[in-house]
Amino acid sequence: RLYRRDPDGWRGCRSTGEVAVSWRPSTEFAGNLYKGEGILPASPQNVWECIKPVAGGLRTKWDQNVKDFEVIEAISDTVSICRTTTPSACMRIISPREFVDVVVMKQYEDGTMLSAATNVEHPLCPPQPNFVRGFNYPCGCFCIPVPG
Repeated sequence: RLYRRDPDGWRGCRSTGEVAVSWRPSTEFAGNLYKGEGILPASPQNVWECIKPVAGGLRTKWDQNVKDFEVIEAISDTVSICRTTTPSACMRIISPREFVDVVVMKQYEDGTMLSAATNVEHPLCPPQPNFVRGFNYPCGCFCIPVPG
């Protein structure tokens, strides 16, 4: 939420009629943060159904970079340990990846929906054969209602 509230330092790097991507240096690691923004002609609830990180959700149906998503442990109704796998890429030159993250989902009073995640190790999910274990820095997705 801090980066969302702080508009300073973002530099545009790519824009289409539907999506604008910008970046800024991270204050947490040696690298950059990337932010994609767009307005969709749909209700926030319908958009959220497409992006929320849940087992059996719609993300695996439309996102070619997400092959599978599974809940390893549900800590509460809003916090879980999840494993996401990605397919191989570039004619299998890039091996399939797996990511294990702690994920939190939250809805705010203004109707904004958030999923946020970061890398975690979990005893119920050791590295699997045929996958490269990836590492996610803190990341997330906001679904923010706009007027009209």
